[in-house]
Amino acid sequence: MEFFVAVVLLVIAVFAFEYRFRKPDYLVLYEHRGSLALRKGLLYPRHFSLPIRRTTHSLQMTVDASSKGNLEVKVKLGVTVAASLENLSALIRVGGWSADAVARAAKDLESVLQGNVKSYTELHGIESLSSEKIHEYLNQKLPVSKASLGLEVISLTILSFEPVNPQISEALRQQEHARILEQTESLNQKARIAAAKSKLRADEEIALLEHELELKKHELTKSQLERESVLADIRVNEELKRSRKKLEYDKEELDMLRSSPELLMLTPQAARLAEASQGLKNARTIVSLSPQDVSQGSELLGTLQRMLLGAMESYRADAKKPKTK
Repeated sequence: MEFFVAVVLLVIAVFAFEYRFRKPDYLVLYEHRGSLALRKGLLYPRHFSLPIRRTTHSLQMTVDASSKGNLEVKVKLGVTVAASLENLSALIRVGGWSADAVARAAKDLESVLQGNVKSYTELHGIESLSSEKIHEYLNQKLPVSKASLGLEVISLTILSFEPVNPQISEALRQQEHARILEQTESLNQKARIAAAKSKLRADEEIALLEHELELKKHELTKSQLERESVLADIRVNEELKRSRKKLEYDKEELDMLRSSPELLMLTPQAARLAEASQGLKNARTIVSLSPQDVSQGSELLGTLQRMLLGAMESYRADAKKPKTK
């Protein structure tokens, strides 16, 4: 019994001494059949495993290089890396079987970046170099470093780029200043040209709209004149119809008076003649109808007398005609 208890205690002690709990921010590597693998369990044997932190590792470097023509330049880089899960074998090969394998591999990456920067600057003139171009070139080279060093480059930044000679730096600054001013002036002129073109297009559109408005006004005026002309024709036709009807009525009235002269006594003209004759000195002749008295009256009364006599003679002639049964 005591032996059994001792064995259990020994096993517990060995287990407590050998096994550790895996932390969430660690990768636990172990060798399996000649290759590396990851332990995914909560516990792992510490002497048969390698814990590597999954956190990023940052570094800054200053590269002293030279451009074409042997002009010295200084480039400052900032790099952030982490362990690449797809290339753990390369990471252990470069950084060794150690918890700080990422930091050791980052040192090799620093050397690789320095070589890439120097090889690029030596092929270009100092006036054609810039932070953007160097950054673009280094990004093209990073996949090779990832596969060979087992590192995942999280970020790569060009902190600064400048010539070592201050006179060259000043000359480049002046050149850049002149380029910016030229570009700004060019943009201003383009903006003025664009504004002038926009104003010209706006004036053309306004003129076109005004022309269309005048045409519409002309069309409306023309339509109004046509309607007024039609109405005027209608009014003239109505006036002509009324005039023709009046003429026909007057013609019928004259025909009636010719056929029956005695009706002249009933006309308004005869009544007006009678009224006018009352103002004459011998107005009594209108009542007596005596030829002796009428001859002494005015010419107006003579006219009326002849009309009346004609009407009476016409009446007598009609009375003498035999009546047809």
